Amino acid sequence: MKQPLLQLTNVTRCFPSGDKPFVALKSVTLSISAGEIVAIIGSSGSGKSTLMNILGCLDRPSSGSYRVGGRETDKLDADELARLRREHFGFIFQRYHLLPHLSATENVAMPAIYTGSTRTERHARANRLLGRLGLADRLERRPNQLSGGQQQRVSIARALMNGGQVILADEPTGALDSKSGQDVIEILRELNTLGHTVIIVTHDARVAAHARRIIEISDGEIVSDQPNPNYRDIEALPGERRHAEPISGDSHSAKRPLSATARFAEAFRMAWAALASHRLRTLLTMLGIVIGITSVVSVMAIGEGAKRYVLDEINSIGTNTINIYPGEDWGDSRAAAIQTLVPADAAALAEQRYIDGATPETSRTLLLRYRSVDVNALVNGVGDRFFDVRGIRMAQGIGFSEDNMRRQAQVAVIDQNTRRKLFGTSRNPLGEVILVDNLPCVVIGVTADKKNAFGNMKSLNVWVPYTTASGRLFGQPHLDGITVRVREGQPSHAAEHSLTQLMTQRHGRKDFFTYNVDDVVKTVEKTGQSLTLLLSLIAVISLVVGGIGVMNIMLVSVTERTREIGIRMAVGARQADIMQQFLVEAVMVCLIGGALGIAMSFGVSAVFSLFVHQWRMVFSSAAIASAFLCSTLIGVVFGFIPARNASRLDPIDALARD
Repeated sequence: MKQPLLQLTNVTRCFPSGDKPFVALKSVTLSISAGEIVAIIGSSGSGKSTLMNILGCLDRPSSGSYRVGGRETDKLDADELARLRREHFGFIFQRYHLLPHLSATENVAMPAIYTGSTRTERHARANRLLGRLGLADRLERRPNQLSGGQQQRVSIARALMNGGQVILADEPTGALDSKSGQDVIEILRELNTLGHTVIIVTHDARVAAHARRIIEISDGEIVSDQPNPNYRDIEALPGERRHAEPISGDSHSAKRPLSATARFAEAFRMAWAALASHRLRTLLTMLGIVIGITSVVSVMAIGEGAKRYVLDEINSIGTNTINIYPGEDWGDSRAAAIQTLVPADAAALAEQRYIDGATPETSRTLLLRYRSVDVNALVNGVGDRFFDVRGIRMAQGIGFSEDNMRRQAQVAVIDQNTRRKLFGTSRNPLGEVILVDNLPCVVIGVTADKKNAFGNMKSLNVWVPYTTASGRLFGQPHLDGITVRVREGQPSHAAEHSLTQLMTQRHGRKDFFTYNVDDVVKTVEKTGQSLTLLLSLIAVISLVVGGIGVMNIMLVSVTERTREIGIRMAVGARQADIMQQFLVEAVMVCLIGGALGIAMSFGVSAVFSLFVHQWRMVFSSAAIASAFLCSTLIGVVFGFIPARNASRLDPIDALARD
């Protein structure tokens, strides 16, 4: 004896209902063979829809056995049941259950997404199905552009997309006028003629009269199961023969699993279509992300710009330099009595391979005079490498030479402040003679103006050869300090350690201390990084708030799209497919929001430059990459719960949701 295609044995289905469960089906035993056209008839609440849901593997029996092709469904997990629906069942719903943002072709092609068909293959097959059902001129129409009868034909084509071995029609004519209803019934009979097993669930005896077998159900029990004596076979369409292939004339898609890449590509397309169909909701969802990313990127850019500005200011003092002073540290009261720093120390340091240059330094505040102008200025005795070591550029003239040092030449270099005080802005100071504490000196150079945030820019500075300062001005042979420039590529701290050893050996004790400008640079960098991190963490709060907003909107989206989820599950989508789609949507929202946020941060930079002129916002590729990474993580983290909730929906409850 041939095995039934569908076999229910003592199937009972109960639903929780207060203290006492509601029994929708009571020990139902039923067999349906391949190729039958069966009508399940009963009044509202009789259990016929529950029976159809179990037959279509949308629901499970509370007890009893249900076999599909001899395979027990009770042992199957959710994904295996989805595969059964995908490969063997096609659903035709009373309310059509078409997705409003998809065209007729896309609605029909949807079941083949989950079988591994390519986009080209499934669209070609969908168009053939629609063409055979008289909708060749309605392929790109959306459901709201179709009549009820046309929407039901689209639903039928969708049921056939993957083959539709078993067609389950739930009140297929309930929402149609009599003419459209009759057309649908004729199509179902024709499909049965072509070899499909057709199960029609209806309360209308006139619809049931078109079935070969009528099963009546009442209060969850089968009260009648008899052949229809008035049933008449219909002839196949011209050119067709009984038990031919389904109406499309070609076999359904091969049962092959989707590759990870193909699944992601399809999830991306579906997510994009869903987002594009709800533009305002999508925009509001990503608003928090846009604000958060703009805040984070802008704060990082402002912090980086401020850090570079400060470092540039430090560089203007002279980086990679080490200063040597007498005493134990700053403020040492005995420093003035220590006179062991001498020009020979500077010469010895200059010979070291890790030193690029060294300059002796000594200074006093003295009176300057030019004609009738008298001013106080800081007079500095320096070596011939001073301006190179300190990184000071010349605006006019030249610096000192070794010959100037040897001859105690009466020459001077002045800064811009001194030039303005003594010579004004129009007179050329080069070659002019000024009195430095009654010592006449010829001006041979003028340094470039330095806008330095770490020094007093109102002070007047004059530089003379240190030999001139010691022998003719100050009357002291010792130095106030020595500045050395560390050679490029040499580690600053190692150089500091080596020169400390050398100076200690020369003096016999350590009666000096060093001041490494590199330490200041590193301190500023660390401080800048800490401040940027602090501000970024504050800005990240807005990102988290935006992420919570994404999660809330996505949860609302899941609620609004519950019926869509049920439809996708009915046509064979697995839980992983549903979860991936909603995760991709969340990530897409966050990534688009991230891109808009980065664009807005550049706009903030343009506005910032109008009000702040000291420094500019500096955007780094790392900051932009971090922003996109944050967007992706927010999408995954805050999209996970909505996606999981969507994937765990019960298909029956989802389809019943308005």
